[in-house]
Amino acid sequence: MGGELHINDIVDFHTYPLASTDAKARRMLVDPFKTQLVQKQYCVVPGFVCPKALSLMTAEAMAGRPFAFDNNSRRNVYLQRQPDPALPEDHPRNVFSDTSTRMIAYDQIPIRSPLKTFYHSVEVRNFIADIVGVQALYDNEDPYQPANYICYNKGDRSSWHFDADNSFTVTLMVQKTEQGGEFEMSPNCRTDQDQQYDRVGQFLRGELDNSIVSVNREPGALCIFRGCNSLHRVSPVLGSAMRIMGVFVYEREPGIIGDQEVNETIYGERVPR
Repeated sequence: MGGELHINDIVDFHTYPLASTDAKARRMLVDPFKTQLVQKQYCVVPGFVCPKALSLMTAEAMAGRPFAFDNNSRRNVYLQRQPDPALPEDHPRNVFSDTSTRMIAYDQIPIRSPLKTFYHSVEVRNFIADIVGVQALYDNEDPYQPANYICYNKGDRSSWHFDADNSFTVTLMVQKTEQGGEFEMSPNCRTDQDQQYDRVGQFLRGELDNSIVSVNREPGALCIFRGCNSLHRVSPVLGSAMRIMGVFVYEREPGIIGDQEVNETIYGERVPR
């Protein structure tokens, strides 16, 4: 559907000259987003993807929607579906919430997709690496995870959760709904060294609502956020238009595939055990 699109037709290279080799210009381009990510645990790159590419991505997601996995499940904030009987009932690992999303996995998206062209672009990958402050990033090699469409119909939501493993998450707003479907975060709920179960438990009891920030994005906006240590969710969609997001997984070393349990939770029974 979008196979003829080059990355120059997808990304607004006029506003964001990703191919420039001028070091000063590169710093001026990257530093504001890098600073925002450090200070807020998220950054938003507005108007990153052009309207024509968004239109093709929307049509592609609509065409793939009948084949998506309808992920209607109860899960804890660690993306697990089973309780731990060794822990108290009110422990965060034993607190479950309803989630309903429509997942179009990487292997269900056409090879010559504009979403895949975007994901595999060296320019895009290097831009993201500069923002998150690493020397290099690599494509994820899982059969399902690298680039997905996540679709939300009216009533759908993504409950509070941490992202698995990766220290940052990359999303693209493809199509908004008219009402609801807000992306919300509570930054820095845990660290790499400390799960901070007491704090997470307080949050789940509604005692830390003042920590929640709403991240507004228009179609075409790229968002990078620290989802591994920041609780986040998509509030219930209230509008009739389907909310469509592109989600991308990059790695700090080559050859990485996804966690089996997470894949089963997100992509359903077709994931082989």
